[in-house]
Amino acid sequence: MPAAPPSPDQPTPGQPTSGPPASTPLASASASVLFVCVHNAGRSQMAAGFLSHLAGDRVEVRSAGSVPGDRVNPAAVEAMREAGVDISAATPKVLTPEAVQSSDYVITMGCGDACPVFPGKKYLDWALEDPAGKGVESVRPIRDEIRTRVEALIAEIDAEQRRGA
Repeated sequence: MPAAPPSPDQPTPGQPTSGPPASTPLASASASVLFVCVHNAGRSQMAAGFLSHLAGDRVEVRSAGSVPGDRVNPAAVEAMREAGVDISAATPKVLTPEAVQSSDYVITMGCGDACPVFPGKKYLDWALEDPAGKGVESVRPIRDEIRTRVEALIAEIDAEQRRGA
């Protein structure tokens, strides 16, 4: 009796499988980052958008707000669109202790003392102008500063991974 053909989800013997095996570093994020601002409608959404765009699935990205707004700032959405990053589907989320606890890096942007502190997390405070109530012309320089900081953060995360931290 002839052997049954392999099922579609099984590789044919002698044929390479597609994609990396589950144990490779590409299969999971190397770090997790939480961006926090008051309304989770501008700065933290732009930072999360840039990090997702620039780092891909190498970094798990979250954002939240201590007092989340109703929607993402339209000027932030437009400024990010101009930079080639779509955050139009993003929605403000409430900051929870669980989000902080499950993140390696917690980056605050003007949320004051609302962010819970857990040992073993790296906390950074980015002093950035709040884009609330500003037009896209005023949001562009904030966006550009966020991109610069996100690029430096990616370099730091990559260096930590190379050191095996």
